[in-house]
Amino acid sequence: MRNIIYTLLIGIILLSACTEEDYLESVSPDSVSGDFSFRLVHEEYAEGMLVGGSDDDRQLVSSTGRATRQTLSSYDQVEFVVVDDDGNKVTGVKGLYDKNTANMYLEGLHEGSYRILILGINGNPAADNATIHRINHISEVWLSFPDDLARPLVCEYFHSITPFTVREVSTSLGNEVVAEISEQIVQRRIVGRMDLAFSYNNPYVETAVLSNTAVLNTRSRFYTRLSGEGIFSGESNGAMKTLDMSEQTEYLFMPTVAGRSLEGDVTLLTRDYRGNTTRRSYTFDLESITANHIGHVGINVVHPDDEIGTLFITNRAYAKGQHSLILQDDEPHTLYTDKALRNFNTARPLQLSVTSEGQFHARFYSPRSLSRVLVKARIPAAGNEYVDWAYFDSIPAFADFYEAIPLLQKELYFRAESGKIVKIPRMQADELAGIEFKIESDDPYLEKLKGIIHGWNIRFHLFDGDPTKPDGGPVGNWMGIRPVHCREAVAFFLNFTYMIDMPEHEEILRANEDRLYGNGGVNDKVSPDVVLRQMRQERTLNVGLVYPGNGVIGLGGGSSYGVWQKGWLSHYDNTYACEIMFHELGHVMGYSHSSAFTYGPWAQELMNHFYVNHLADMPIDSSSYLDSSKNPNLY
Repeated sequence: MRNIIYTLLIGIILLSACTEEDYLESVSPDSVSGDFSFRLVHEEYAEGMLVGGSDDDRQLVSSTGRATRQTLSSYDQVEFVVVDDDGNKVTGVKGLYDKNTANMYLEGLHEGSYRILILGINGNPAADNATIHRINHISEVWLSFPDDLARPLVCEYFHSITPFTVREVSTSLGNEVVAEISEQIVQRRIVGRMDLAFSYNNPYVETAVLSNTAVLNTRSRFYTRLSGEGIFSGESNGAMKTLDMSEQTEYLFMPTVAGRSLEGDVTLLTRDYRGNTTRRSYTFDLESITANHIGHVGINVVHPDDEIGTLFITNRAYAKGQHSLILQDDEPHTLYTDKALRNFNTARPLQLSVTSEGQFHARFYSPRSLSRVLVKARIPAAGNEYVDWAYFDSIPAFADFYEAIPLLQKELYFRAESGKIVKIPRMQADELAGIEFKIESDDPYLEKLKGIIHGWNIRFHLFDGDPTKPDGGPVGNWMGIRPVHCREAVAFFLNFTYMIDMPEHEEILRANEDRLYGNGGVNDKVSPDVVLRQMRQERTLNVGLVYPGNGVIGLGGGSSYGVWQKGWLSHYDNTYACEIMFHELGHVMGYSHSSAFTYGPWAQELMNHFYVNHLADMPIDSSSYLDSSKNPNLY
């Protein structure tokens, strides 16, 4: 549609021009003679057909299809040239382009027939070593790239040629100059895009890629020049740098020279959970790169690990799964105090199971991550030997991992503990009943966790406090425990239950056996063996947060245990805080204030100093893992 447009110049963005005479600048309406405007839009990419590639075959499929959707053009740079009927440049034209509205304004034209050539650019053309030439005729080269550029383009380039006329009309105000031109000028890209997509038969191969590169055949040649009238010419020299598809899989090119296809080889380097690497090569052949089109290249990744059933959870796979964490600051108290959902034994902080829905579940009660973890499983329905069930590059602190089990989809191969490769047929979720797990890792942290032999069961309890209130909603001597305190409780009890089996801890008890006495006072001697049995007895504690407003900073006894906030924060290096922690543990063990285990040397001298002095030997050897003192959710 062509409409007569009367324009006021309101744009304020300076538009570069191709000649000194044809420049675009801010102008006022009073200075305009023969001015008009239009809007720039561009077509979206047309989708090309898919080209399949594999290591066994190659296919040639042409790209067809036309784009119909149009988008406002917010270009970073716009060049223009106005030519007459003979294609010669018209001088003295001024104009500007408003990026915010995609409107372009021109002035300085008189009666006549013209064509306007517009080059729109998204990005900085210097990144492509592009040259924009000054032209005097529509047939001259306007845009060019080096023949030896040897890499995909960074910017998108758009081009259009639009005819229009300018004439004088008589109005009540006198003669006025008007232009007949389309309200919208539609542009198309002069570049095309190649998209590479990879189809994996095993998702754990995809997330174990070490490198993914493509090399284009030297027979692939691209145009390097564009004239004002939109004619392609020139030819690249065939050199092309290796494309790194770990960074991107969409590439811009000038169109391929007529009769030339785009051929290439993809090389995929992957690793497996045992540290071995596999290199695979795949070829593809795209019939052409066409302006404003996307050519799709699909690579079907056939890989030796396609039928391996071990869940290979690389860090990339873990991130892709968007798995949750437990005991985080935004976890509601109805969840973290639900004893069916949040409880653990310190001797088994990594909880492994198969859910009733058939998912493998790993939950980790730990302020530290654990690296290089091999999970082995014995499936009674499939034999008596353990097989490599899952491997984690890393299990994050407080991980809550759920993953579908491939074995429930098809039969797969596993490495057995004997070294044999065994085939396990497809199973149903109920056939995994009775599955047993064990873990292996060379991470020293696992050895620390394995040093916890006599575990205690830890749960979290509100004792009627309200953690949603600014003051914790205190009730009596308790207030609402929050996740920041729960995480510290995990740290403390992992350390405490590790400590009770340390040889040095046993030595200090035996060296001070004459200072250990019970509820009957100093004459009620308690032997180190009795104390060790009491400490190593499996117990279940409801752990809470003590409200210090009543002058109480610790509570303990039976299955209840809690200290005030500072105790949870400073147990790492504060012997007084540790004194309170162990004082309350003395009550849990059944001792009164008359014993050495509360207001006596066990809590006030031996255990508190031992804990602080041996922190470096314990599983959670630093407060920096949690850094709770800086947590904004503290009271």
